[in-house]
Amino acid sequence: MLDTLKVKLQYVLPKHALSRLVGKLAAARLGVVTQAFIRLFIKQYQVDMSEAKHESPTAYATFNEFFTRELKAGARPLCDDPQKLIYPVDGTISQLGKIEADTIFQAKGHDYSLTTLLGGNSEHAAPFQNGKFSTIYLSPKDYHRIHMPIDGTLTHMTYVPGELFSVNPLTTANVPGLFARNERVVCLFDTPKGKLAMVLVGATIVASIETIWAGTVTPPAGKKVQTWTYPATGLNAVHLKKGEEMGLFKLGSTIVACFEPDMVEFADVGPGEVTRLGNVFGQLKD
Repeated sequence: MLDTLKVKLQYVLPKHALSRLVGKLAAARLGVVTQAFIRLFIKQYQVDMSEAKHESPTAYATFNEFFTRELKAGARPLCDDPQKLIYPVDGTISQLGKIEADTIFQAKGHDYSLTTLLGGNSEHAAPFQNGKFSTIYLSPKDYHRIHMPIDGTLTHMTYVPGELFSVNPLTTANVPGLFARNERVVCLFDTPKGKLAMVLVGATIVASIETIWAGTVTPPAGKKVQTWTYPATGLNAVHLKKGEEMGLFKLGSTIVACFEPDMVEFADVGPGEVTRLGNVFGQLKD
């Protein structure tokens, strides 16, 4: 009964207004108030600060600085085998598997459209039909910077307006088409093995989604789908190596990665598997 109430409340809460308010508070320099909240958050979610570049809560002037904290050098060793796919984030696998034509599995009883997820562009979606996908949830305690699972050259970035439902396991299991409903940023890459889509999904109280090439993409939130195209060469080209940072969330969320058919073979993992940036996620096919 309580779980049902939690889900139903999300349909009526002013999620965008609440998220933007939290975003302003998270960016505010509130001195001892900020420090107290960071300490409380660390205790509540059992955040491992020994991995952080700056271990002391007093090193962070805002909650956002703490939440998007960098890791110590060497904290996440990267598998440098060019034939291996690596996890792009710390988190937990929600689902992974085959994209059935244009359909991605969300949870028992719920699927959603690949084309809708990628912003409604059928040309962008076509290469991924019958390919593979992985959905990884980032909990509040996790490291919230997103890295490349393979070398890639950015071709397009699309901002897709939408809802801001929570993306925790409870909501994922109960809100139809969740990841294709929430606000998101879709990043498309050409890689040596095929095309890659990295979808950064927003959620309740996610104050900001950023990429390293564009900075803050949202907010401000728009009401229309917007797409930017990037060149393959020249000064404006964006080339990222496996393991390089590509973006971040200010407060937790989810990523959905999509791969072309016959591009990857995932390791023997499934829902509930804890992921660590840089560890082997699978094999890249020839």
